[in-house]
Amino acid sequence: MVRGMRWRSPAAASQSEGGESLPEAASDRGGHALRAPSPLHAFNRYEIKYLVPTLRLPQLRGQLQARLDRDSFCPEDGYGVWSVYYDTRQLRFYWEKIEGLRFRRKLRLRHYGDRFSIGEDTTVYVEIKQRVNRVTQKRRIGLPYAAARQLCDGRQTVDHQPGQAGFVSEILGLVSGLDLRPVAMTGYQREAYVGRDAEVGLRVTLDHRVRGRDRDFHLGADAENRLIIPARMSVLEVKANDRVPYWLTDLAAAADLSVVRVSKYCQSVEAFGKAPRSIFHVPDDIPAASPAPSTKA
Repeated sequence: MVRGMRWRSPAAASQSEGGESLPEAASDRGGHALRAPSPLHAFNRYEIKYLVPTLRLPQLRGQLQARLDRDSFCPEDGYGVWSVYYDTRQLRFYWEKIEGLRFRRKLRLRHYGDRFSIGEDTTVYVEIKQRVNRVTQKRRIGLPYAAARQLCDGRQTVDHQPGQAGFVSEILGLVSGLDLRPVAMTGYQREAYVGRDAEVGLRVTLDHRVRGRDRDFHLGADAENRLIIPARMSVLEVKANDRVPYWLTDLAAAADLSVVRVSKYCQSVEAFGKAPRSIFHVPDDIPAASPAPSTKA
């Protein structure tokens, strides 16, 4: 368990042995544990995000389907993704993202599917997502929803497989050592596509109707959510194990899409006034766009 963690400004960083600037908590035993290999479900990827005018989705979707396969777990109309994000009272993880620290992380509890079907035994995922330089790393374990709340909110250990003991202890160290609590919730409808053949590690997602709330953090609560990104905009995320294919960056350029540093968590924090709106905030009055001219995939 991580002990003795104290808050200070994310700008105040210590140096790792390799000279990388890391926040204080990452320079201690807990930070090194976060970067250690894990036998759990782990993903190391490069990520690029674009904002896409909803009017251009039909054409973009056709171009993606010409080169990619639909994720086998993704129905025709996509699926819901609902996440509860944990942070400190001072929003440490939020500020690490805004300040662009080369090592940063966040803890979230995530459900895939219909939120109104969530029960105590529904499988959800407790995830630590972190950024090390340009690489995004994600580790997660699946738990019954009751056990996930016991771990993250009750700060008590839970039944787990032998290979998950270290990760469970790491989560307990974070929530207890940093006094983490639910801060924001996000939800959206996702379409997912995966690469073929040599591009098997490629994953592209389209997220629509990005919503959030700042209270009632039970995943299945019949609570009101509000749009945190205008409905006329969607988020295109490209995730690759090695590099993003040239055809995909060319496609984005032809559609006049710009790379953005949008974070759904940060967007939710700012939308509900928990922090000033940053330069990365997607404004409510972002202008609509007309359909893009026809281009080849």
